[in-house]
Amino acid sequence: MNKAKITTDKGVPSNSRVLTLLSQLEKINAESAVLDADNARHITSKILHLIQTQEKTKKEMTAKGSTGMEVILSTLESTRDLQTTLNTLYILNELVSVGGGRRICILVSKGGTQILLQLLMSAIKESPPCEELMVQLHCILAKVGPKDKKFGIKARLNGALNITLNLVKQNLQNYKLILPCLQVLRVYSSNSVNAVSLGKNGVVELMFKIIGPFNKKNTSLLKVTLDTLAALLKSKTNARRAVDRGCVPTLLAIYQDWHRADTRHRHMLIRKGILGCIKNITNIKLGRKAFIDSDGMRTLYNISQDCLPVRALDPLINTSTLIMRKCFPKNRLPVPTIKSVFHFQLPVVPANGPVAQIYSLPPGVDDVVDESDDNDDTDAETENETENEDDEKDQKLKNDDIETDINNLRPKQDLSRPFEELKIYERFFPELTEDFQGYDFGAEWSSKSMPVMKPKDPVPIVVPTAGEEQSADLCSTKKEKKLLRNEEQTKQTASRAGDFENPPAPLGINSLKITKNDADVQANKLLPSQYLKHELHREMERLNLEGESVSKNLKNCNYACVNGQKNKGGHQCSASSKGCQQFSGSSEPLPEYGSSPLCCPGVEVDHDDDSSSSHSSGEQGVLEVPDTAAVLPLHDPELYIETVKHTKSVPEYTEVAYPDYFGHIAPTFKEHTLERLYGVQRTKIFQDIERLIHSNDILDKVVYDLDLSSCPIIDDGESLKFNSQFESGNVRKAIQVRKFEYDLILNSDINSNHYHQWFYFEVSGMRSGVPYRFNIINCEKSNSQFNYGMQALMYSVQEALSGRPRWIRTGTDICYYKNHFSRSSIAAGGQKGKSYYTITFTVTFQHKDDVCYFAYHYPYTYSTLKMHLQKLGSMHSPQIYYRQDVLCETLGGNSCHVLTITAMPESKCYEQICHFRNRPYIFLSARVHPGETNASWVMKGTLEFLMSNSPMAQSLRESYIFKIVPMLNPDGVINGNHRCSLSGEDLNRQWQSPNPDLHPTIYHTKSLLQYLAAIQRTPLVYCDYHGHSRKKNVFMYGCSIKETVWQTNVSAASSELQEDLGYRTLPKILSQIAPAFCMSSCSFVVEKSKESTARVVVWREIGVQKSYTMESTLCGCDQGKYKGLQIGTKELEEMGAKFCVGLLRLKRLTSPVEYKHPSHFLDLENDLIESSCKVTSPTTYVLDEDEPPFLEEVDYSAESNEDADVNENAADNDPSTQEDVLSDSEATRVYLH
Repeated sequence: MNKAKITTDKGVPSNSRVLTLLSQLEKINAESAVLDADNARHITSKILHLIQTQEKTKKEMTAKGSTGMEVILSTLESTRDLQTTLNTLYILNELVSVGGGRRICILVSKGGTQILLQLLMSAIKESPPCEELMVQLHCILAKVGPKDKKFGIKARLNGALNITLNLVKQNLQNYKLILPCLQVLRVYSSNSVNAVSLGKNGVVELMFKIIGPFNKKNTSLLKVTLDTLAALLKSKTNARRAVDRGCVPTLLAIYQDWHRADTRHRHMLIRKGILGCIKNITNIKLGRKAFIDSDGMRTLYNISQDCLPVRALDPLINTSTLIMRKCFPKNRLPVPTIKSVFHFQLPVVPANGPVAQIYSLPPGVDDVVDESDDNDDTDAETENETENEDDEKDQKLKNDDIETDINNLRPKQDLSRPFEELKIYERFFPELTEDFQGYDFGAEWSSKSMPVMKPKDPVPIVVPTAGEEQSADLCSTKKEKKLLRNEEQTKQTASRAGDFENPPAPLGINSLKITKNDADVQANKLLPSQYLKHELHREMERLNLEGESVSKNLKNCNYACVNGQKNKGGHQCSASSKGCQQFSGSSEPLPEYGSSPLCCPGVEVDHDDDSSSSHSSGEQGVLEVPDTAAVLPLHDPELYIETVKHTKSVPEYTEVAYPDYFGHIAPTFKEHTLERLYGVQRTKIFQDIERLIHSNDILDKVVYDLDLSSCPIIDDGESLKFNSQFESGNVRKAIQVRKFEYDLILNSDINSNHYHQWFYFEVSGMRSGVPYRFNIINCEKSNSQFNYGMQALMYSVQEALSGRPRWIRTGTDICYYKNHFSRSSIAAGGQKGKSYYTITFTVTFQHKDDVCYFAYHYPYTYSTLKMHLQKLGSMHSPQIYYRQDVLCETLGGNSCHVLTITAMPESKCYEQICHFRNRPYIFLSARVHPGETNASWVMKGTLEFLMSNSPMAQSLRESYIFKIVPMLNPDGVINGNHRCSLSGEDLNRQWQSPNPDLHPTIYHTKSLLQYLAAIQRTPLVYCDYHGHSRKKNVFMYGCSIKETVWQTNVSAASSELQEDLGYRTLPKILSQIAPAFCMSSCSFVVEKSKESTARVVVWREIGVQKSYTMESTLCGCDQGKYKGLQIGTKELEEMGAKFCVGLLRLKRLTSPVEYKHPSHFLDLENDLIESSCKVTSPTTYVLDEDEPPFLEEVDYSAESNEDADVNENAADNDPSTQEDVLSDSEATRVYLH
């Protein structure tokens, strides 16, 4: 080593005593080949004294510019005197003691590691080696090693591994020496090659000679030994060696002994060290098997239960829980196949992809689990998933999903189809040629009915669904698909028209009247009875709308009230009862909740009469429904039944769910995000572990199973009854695990083997006041907002009949976690060893024998859409141009509707007609993913606003022509899919090259946009409404060249990055006027994985600069007015209306007058830079995630560590109230600055 010259920093006095001594030591090193031993010993002794007595001496020696460390290392390298060497090691030990992290880095940078290892090699040659020297050397190496990234390699190359190991073997009783040696072995073992090498030399067996039962002596040594063993057992080779030598039961016995003896919990670190060894050894399959064979599950479970009362022992409980979950035997999902229960034969099978794989599987192949699924030897606790516009991947992975090719980023209009082929879509744009010559603008508007659509012999519809099962053929016949209806069916006048199709002839529904006999009911308030509750499930809920069946079902059904006993006076309720009227025609206001008991279905019959007289008497079933007409003008139960009859499902549903029939009125109270109780996930996991430990307590009784030809409905009074055989329903199987606990399995999307998330099912036969636990056990996403305050939704029929028809957030002890059910590699994209996840929630029912429905989010069925559209069409004013066409038929034979909404011209003069035809287009779509029902509620808010009579709505209609496809995936919605259509594919990944046979709705919707582009009428805005399951608030994804390039290291000329910043205008407006909208969550980056989505394709190929996906949370908001609240239908519909207001603002801001003074855009560039997105994953470029990463090891507390509110003003001031008092220029300043 070169001789160092002492220098000083300006901040260190040159006459410092330690610097003087260092200067003298430096001279001794330089002047003689052989050091003056006595002088060097004396000087180093004085330096050591100064360091031990004066803290400032350490600072002077390691100050910036000082070469004191180099002088000490030079002395250590040169001296041959033992005492001088010891003094020098003492000095180094003091320098790298507590708080010496920076000093250690200096030592490493000066080559100190190599000098120390060389000293170790030379010192071991002495016989015997100096014990004190070895102790000091290893003490320093133990501190230096973790700071030197190449320490393991250096130690191995210098032969230091065996030196340290032999010292431990030869001095097992010399605790002073082996303690630092074990610390160094622990550092050595952090290198996998070193760990294997040490293992071959017997280090694992050596550790077990030191580890033993409880002993208060030498606890520090035991702690270090356990840490060293844990580091060694990270090597699979060492772990196998430990299992072969029976170490697993030994470790469990030692842990039990320390648990029993450490009653005052003073040695928690030792107990944690033992668990750390068990945790690492069970990372391999042999270790897990040895753990189970040693009854480790019961041992750790019992000890953990003992530790629960002591909060300080939570680290032990959490580690034990992790070990038990990892070792829990992987179970097969209890289904015959992971494919959907329902089969739909595709007209064309894709050549490749997941669907092709399903069709290519040989018959009889077990696709539920692979034999090799449990061969993984790593503790993988996270999975990669895709959710709409957000891929949750490891943040450390290389960011390779951003599109970096400027040519691909630059939008290019690519019609890809000749105009002659697109001309067939001209008939969907009659507004472009309409001259209104046959219309009298002074006359009253008269509705024109649409062509009658003849139904294809629909099967009887049952309302609702809580009794015996109706047999249904689960296999649908292959339906002939029609891409477009023939000209006769689709030719329609500009929509002054009313209903989109005339109600078909009634299918024997005369035997059921829907009434609101409030007067009679009020006069007959009765008390609850067992008889009523029995009838609620046996007869009342299953009224068959076909005449014959109604007579049979109601033959012995007595008239009763929901809150009362059987009427002793034999009061009859019939169609002629006083006060009864058709629900659809009612205009009475909704009574106050609970104001009067409402009648439930039933008929009082004279039991002396025979059946024939009963039939001839013309008795009718009466169903009293809440009068919701005043609050829900678009809901009509009678009309809903009619629309259901023409909805075609693969299972051929014959039942209607109560909530869809009665409707939903948003609750008036706030629903806060659920505060998560501490330890809830841990408690649920312990209950799952008890299934293995106390297997005799598990019932394992199947109470509902769609895989059976006739679903069992066990009515023994001890089990709940389940049902999901209605539109949008999804639960495949229900298993009673314990008396009040049920495992539920969701059905895969049709023609798919995964996408389990959406659920919608019915439960009945419950007891009141008893907590029931529901576990949905085959979810796939790696995290969920159920971990951060979201609750499931419940609809109570008894509450609805009592005047409160509404979905409410419900459930306690909610969490989402990985379970022990194995996920097949076939469904996991080829990855083996993956597991499903569980959503668990507990519900205590308010009413005994109620009928309740549970859903992932507020259901919105295809039949509901048809009903709403028919009501909208019949209620609109003469000022509105409204047209509804059938764009195409889906694979399942259902209609995909396209709407046109704008304002009628004021007159038929040339100027007015020209203005009418030349309005810019706004193109909207929604519900491409069936499980994102919130998108339909937002669309409902948009449609209601557009069809309203408010001045703002009229102004908006006068500004734009709206083309709207409100439901892009009707088949998926109808059949209870979560993400796919009947083709088994995500339709929002088919926009680049949609197949007209497999993806008709996407193909024809894209064709509409291509037609507009071809005639130079490219829409001003395109927006696709979606829902998001793992983020809060409402936000947008858009497309920007600049923001995409900024996320990469690609250099591009400024000329290549020039683009209009107008794509940010609409989101910024919405962030100011919509309380639920969050600008900071928006992203405008274009990813390769999203190149086939609607947003990117419409931007790139159609040329729509303002092309967006608008994502609405399924959970709630963490900013603004709704901070801390779960989102409801009222807020979602408000968002749809606010989107319309934002479009009106956009029109004002981009008018020709405003373009002359574009000052409102000046701040956009700065805002763009200031809010530049963080790269959080290869396909997600938004600001910080709403939630922390999902970590299996951590038990979630009630706090979700969410970001602070970024917009306090939004909560205090509702900008919508300022709408009418601000001028355009003032609005510009308020909303864009």
